[in-house]
Amino acid sequence: MIRDEIRMPTRQGVLAAADSIGRILPPTPLLPIEIEGVRCHVKAESLQPVGAFKIRGGWWRLSNLSDEEKRRGVVAVSSGNHAQGVAWAARRLGIAAAIVMPRNAPRVKLEATRALGTEIVLYDRPGEDRDEVAARLVKERGAVLVHAFGDPWVIEGQGSAGVEIEAQLGRSPSRLVVCCGGGGLAAGLALACPDSAIHVVEPEGWDMVGRALANGEIVHVGDDPPSTICDALQPDATKPINLAVLSGRAKPGVTVTDEEVRAAQRFAFARLNLVAEPGGAAALAAALAGKVPVDEDTVILLTGGNTDPASFAATLVDT
Repeated sequence: MIRDEIRMPTRQGVLAAADSIGRILPPTPLLPIEIEGVRCHVKAESLQPVGAFKIRGGWWRLSNLSDEEKRRGVVAVSSGNHAQGVAWAARRLGIAAAIVMPRNAPRVKLEATRALGTEIVLYDRPGEDRDEVAARLVKERGAVLVHAFGDPWVIEGQGSAGVEIEAQLGRSPSRLVVCCGGGGLAAGLALACPDSAIHVVEPEGWDMVGRALANGEIVHVGDDPPSTICDALQPDATKPINLAVLSGRAKPGVTVTDEEVRAAQRFAFARLNLVAEPGGAAALAAALAGKVPVDEDTVILLTGGNTDPASFAATLVDT
């Protein structure tokens, strides 16, 4: 097994990840929907055991650690979904894990991560640099950092969703519409489905991947970013590894407003009986708002369903 931390993810790695994940998890459903009279599909990653696609990258990364690395344990940074994916894999593999999480992360995500038996290290957002907190833990403990999107094994693991989609659809999708934070899922899908267009969707003001693709270089969010209900889609910037995979593959990025996201959450609940968290509904929001084209071979990723019950209830009644 290659252990060079700077290696690039590959399609072969995605296929291997899909095989590994397929032995421990059933495929998530591919559900038909209609948008403005056009039939397309939603990939319901919100139905994963941890409520989000992040279980894929967490499993593939941790299962590829050496025995010595497993003994050292892992550290991850997350507002909740990557935290749960790593925690789930760590518990199944018997690996110690510490997750750096913001104090203002959704309570449901904090509680779910804690319930998996994982140590949580809290930091203030804004105010503290989460990467500095994680780096300190890695140095003190000799642990392995499992980055949420800038790790080649994590990217390959996320791409396993694309392998499932092709098998379920029976062909390559024409396009994949993807909720995007740092670009780990989008990069994995670009490798998994080389003939499919990739549309990255980010919250307004947090389109770090879209801007990086347009500029051809890493772009940072800045000192005074706008608020967004998409807590899962708020990285400061993408990573070079993600930009390298997506450059020349992804379509120009699009952004969605909080109200468009709420409309998508209501649509998913009413039409698919699915609970979608704000960040998990961003791609559907873009499709419903007409910001990306759809056809019968379009697949929209519904990436997570870990939302606070009170906030979700308020969204449903706010029409």
